[in-house]
Amino acid sequence: MPVKMDPLVTEGKAGMLKVFQDLTALIDSLGVCLFTTFGLGLPELAAQYREAVGSSESDEEILMKGERIWNIEKQFNIQAGVEKDNLPPRLLREALPSGAARGKVTELETMLKEYYALRGWDAKGTPTKEKLGVLGLK
Repeated sequence: MPVKMDPLVTEGKAGMLKVFQDLTALIDSLGVCLFTTFGLGLPELAAQYREAVGSSESDEEILMKGERIWNIEKQFNIQAGVEKDNLPPRLLREALPSGAARGKVTELETMLKEYYALRGWDAKGTPTKEKLGVLGLK
């Protein structure tokens, strides 16, 4: 379930993003409309999955399916030449003109380091052989 995070702090957001991406990949693979699931979390979706396929897998095992999908998509993007995780240049160079974040730009490189480490990817954002092995994707 979403939690309120400080918009001026980057630390810890990578973990929430990873879970959101893995869960979204799982939802997409189930053929369920993402918009109908906004009030649901992993426990509810995992229970529906278990009932639909007759599985006894844990919530974490089911979420790992989404992580596998995300890693497969990342590998595909790298092979297709989309190797760099990036944001529009404006967000990286132009300071915000007003509000609580006035004068700040997105700290993408700092966030990517944390994100890649959580994903088990190398410093360039490539899934490692070890990570792929854990996910059964070797």
